[in-house]
Amino acid sequence: MIRIALLTLALVACSKKTDGKQAPAPTPPAAVTAGNVGSDGLRHIAVEANKEGYKPDKIAGKPGEQIVLVFTRTADSECISQLKAPDGKMVDLPLNKPVDVAVTVPKTGEVGFACGMDMFHGVVVAQPST
Repeated sequence: MIRIALLTLALVACSKKTDGKQAPAPTPPAAVTAGNVGSDGLRHIAVEANKEGYKPDKIAGKPGEQIVLVFTRTADSECISQLKAPDGKMVDLPLNKPVDVAVTVPKTGEVGFACGMDMFHGVVVAQPST
């Protein structure tokens, strides 16, 4: 009986309401479309790898655009010491040293990258309007 009461309380607490209405689901963060054009003519986007994952973890580009993701690992964590790039290659990420990873934005959809242990993920998303 006590378990049922506790479960009911937990469910009520998890479904916050505002003015008698169900609170809207949080909107996912927008994809990063910024970056700096390097001397190579490609857009370079800084990506921090830390204990919480990748910042940003969603990067938008024009379909077929070639970009360079500049990964910098800022935490001494084994999990993020390697990156599985969108092309499937493993890339070492030394602590506090930027590493360039060339990526081609897919024509549609997205391509992903992940830490060596596949715990943290990020994506490069095709957005025709960027």
